[in-house]
Amino acid sequence: MNDRNLVRGLVLMAISLAFGLQSLRYPIGQLSHAGPGLFPFMVSALLLLIGVFTVLRSRFVEPVRLDIKAKNIAIILASLCGFALVSRLLDMTAGIVFMVFCASFAGTSYSVKRNLRIAAALVAVAFAFQKLLGLNLPLY
Repeated sequence: MNDRNLVRGLVLMAISLAFGLQSLRYPIGQLSHAGPGLFPFMVSALLLLIGVFTVLRSRFVEPVRLDIKAKNIAIILASLCGFALVSRLLDMTAGIVFMVFCASFAGTSYSVKRNLRIAAALVAVAFAFQKLLGLNLPLY
């Protein structure tokens, strides 16, 4: 039987190592004058630390059975692909709304009101990124 907590920690560690090792290709710099590789390296290091703690914790708690639900994985992948397609054809705001409503089918309950609130919050974050950080996002 696979332990869900152990697998979760190992996957986090694998993702953090993949991105952390790639960030070493860029100059790290110093904290006073950061290079382009410092931020991804720091995020990867924190993710690795969380993964290590998750693996250690899995040794001290009751094992939880790992159930892989292919239908839910397919729904999430379809929502991400749909987000990319709708964002390209219409705009990113419509893509975000599509992604939220489609991905919520993978959950245990479905609420239009909750989905609207989540979509509004994500659109607000996207607008903040566009206006405050100057990112070129096709929101409208």
